[in-house]
Amino acid sequence: MAIKLYKPTTNPRRHTSVLINYDLTKNKKREKRLSIALNKLSGRNHQGKITVRHRGGGAKKIYRLIDFKQQKFDQPAQIIALEYDPNRNCSIALIAYANHEKSYIIAGDGLKVGDTIISSQNKIEIKNGYRLPLKHIPQGQMIYNVELEPGQGAKIARSAGNMVILQNIDHGFAQLKMPSGEIRLVKEDCAATIGQVSNPDYKLIRWGKAGRTRHRGIKPTVRGKAMNPVDHPHGGGEGRHPVGMPYPKTLWGKHALGVPTRKKRWTDQLILKKRKK
Repeated sequence: MAIKLYKPTTNPRRHTSVLINYDLTKNKKREKRLSIALNKLSGRNHQGKITVRHRGGGAKKIYRLIDFKQQKFDQPAQIIALEYDPNRNCSIALIAYANHEKSYIIAGDGLKVGDTIISSQNKIEIKNGYRLPLKHIPQGQMIYNVELEPGQGAKIARSAGNMVILQNIDHGFAQLKMPSGEIRLVKEDCAATIGQVSNPDYKLIRWGKAGRTRHRGIKPTVRGKAMNPVDHPHGGGEGRHPVGMPYPKTLWGKHALGVPTRKKRWTDQLILKKRKK
């Protein structure tokens, strides 16, 4: 993969770059049996109310069904294609088992067409793309697609270039160092995949213009200062004015800076070290 920079023929092109992945299988169409239609929600709940702002529009997408569990144990599978997925920033791999059954998985960095991967509950060889329980993985190993509960399916480290470091295993729990710096305890029976998620250069992309962001389904974010008083606590005033209060607020009047926003959950007891601010 590589980052392509455009010549500055126009103002947007001056700051635009795209990611070109040479490892993807050319002229490979998606597997129709593993694809479903994706209805756009635009950040709205079942009542039609906006619960997530700045969502809507974007290009039409077809969702690929990803196998996050990979519970066909001790059955080798071969990677037959590496494909682009419009619903995520990493590549996906189409694998086929001996009985010709196919499925999509998150592609790891360094995996190529023709490679063989395997998922097991026993202690097997430590190799890129292999999936096994945390208790059978050596300390200091990079992993991704990590489960929070055994058999639940991968929940952690699934985006482009992401990975978790297994630090230690003690008293039935594994200590995982998250990309944010947080150290969390996870049951040692949870499964994880060896390696790192593909497309690590995704974070280097410069979108260049607002139009490319709209194509991704992200709408503009307007400053509170630019709104009217009825729309935001920072609104109103003449000209370039300050927020007019001792501290910045959100749209709903809560503190916006210097206040932790994480909700208290029972899983807080599994966090040994909080993330970096």
